[in-house]
Amino acid sequence: MVHRYKNNGYNIVLDVASGSVHVVDDLVYEMIGLYEEHDRDEIRDAMLKMFGDAYSSEEIDETYDEITSIKDAGQLFTEDAYRDIIIDFKKRKTVVKALCLHMAHDCNLACRYCFAEEGTYHGQKRELMSYEVGKKALDFLIENSGNRVNLEVDFFGGEPLMNFEVVKQLVAYGRSREKEAGKNFRFTLTTNGVLLDDEVTEFCNREISNVVLSLDGRKCVNDRMRPARNGQGSFDIIVPKFKRFVEQRGDKSYYVRGTFTHENLDFYQDFLAMADLGFKEISIEPVVAPPSASYSIKEEDIAAICEEYDKLAKDLIEREKSGKPITFFHFKIDLNGGPCVYKRLSGCGSGTEYLAVTPGGDLYPCHQFVGIDEFKLGDVDHGITNTAVVEDFKCCNVYAKDKCKDCFARFYCSGGCAANAYQFHGNILDAYDIGCELQRKRIECAIMIKAALADTEEGDS
Repeated sequence: MVHRYKNNGYNIVLDVASGSVHVVDDLVYEMIGLYEEHDRDEIRDAMLKMFGDAYSSEEIDETYDEITSIKDAGQLFTEDAYRDIIIDFKKRKTVVKALCLHMAHDCNLACRYCFAEEGTYHGQKRELMSYEVGKKALDFLIENSGNRVNLEVDFFGGEPLMNFEVVKQLVAYGRSREKEAGKNFRFTLTTNGVLLDDEVTEFCNREISNVVLSLDGRKCVNDRMRPARNGQGSFDIIVPKFKRFVEQRGDKSYYVRGTFTHENLDFYQDFLAMADLGFKEISIEPVVAPPSASYSIKEEDIAAICEEYDKLAKDLIEREKSGKPITFFHFKIDLNGGPCVYKRLSGCGSGTEYLAVTPGGDLYPCHQFVGIDEFKLGDVDHGITNTAVVEDFKCCNVYAKDKCKDCFARFYCSGGCAANAYQFHGNILDAYDIGCELQRKRIECAIMIKAALADTEEGDS
């Protein structure tokens, strides 16, 4: 399968199965579009008619031979070999390698779009995770991780810093078990920033590998969508803390994560606001909300959103060229190696390799399924008892989804989010259609950025 598109003056051809990317001229671009269904003579006649005297018959024939040689080299029109291994893939043995610990089913903000319902998750009671439950969760992870050495634990909520003392205790416990268990813990934390202070900053810079800071960009946008429980905006509370935190973070990972909605489709302006605040690692993601919500993304919003992604991509190219780069999370893409084949086929591993743990110790496929009874997998005392759901998630891959198996983006998005598919269609093997459209656009922009920067490097050499 080949995907062709034009963006920012570049003609880009992606060979989906091999991952090869070709930046080509107009002649090659048009000929590749005809190559599989037409012979040499038909293509030559079509090109002579399309381009007039711009190319001779001999030049067109030479180009046809070049395309054929690229195809023969396995970089164009490559067969999808992954389809042949899907049966073995479904039978694979999985281990748990990551947990999302819900440190607090409570929050000190009242964000309008919060899927966690301010921490209550589909009607669960407001509570904090105890050290005893968290300790059992880490033990469960170690015991169910097989030979996996590197394990990841994300402190999540609600707002996890409302339970900061237990966060500290669990990190200490994890570190105490690393050597004898032969494991290495990577801790991450997501926070709205209200409780960030010097103690939290010092602790995070010492122990937390990556910190996600929630901010929606411009003050007017952030305060409309992310108010405090008293209705007041949170921007003036959290931004000084975020700036101070990032200044002290050094070279350790963080990113500022925003959400755009139907009410701020001009989210490129929110990116600029974050950049002007000095943040260099930024993510702005589309809201996923019921169609009935006033702020939900509509189908008619897609064109405007794609225009914003184009503006953002061009901006990032210019910043990179000027030596002042900013990383945009959703444009990060590895064209050389990238994830292993299993990761490409199945994505985040929710329900098999990645699980969420509630304050009471219940296990769910991921944080977005918490509180949906049919997806409860078990608990930290008894382990996984609902194995049927695990088997369902084990079979959740790009070839099990009709909307994914012939999509050019399938090896980059890995089938999309199972929770979003369930939310909109009641089936984890479906796909959230608007999300798919936006994902395809982000991938096109990410590849174009790579092409533009490679073009710059060649021009400088």
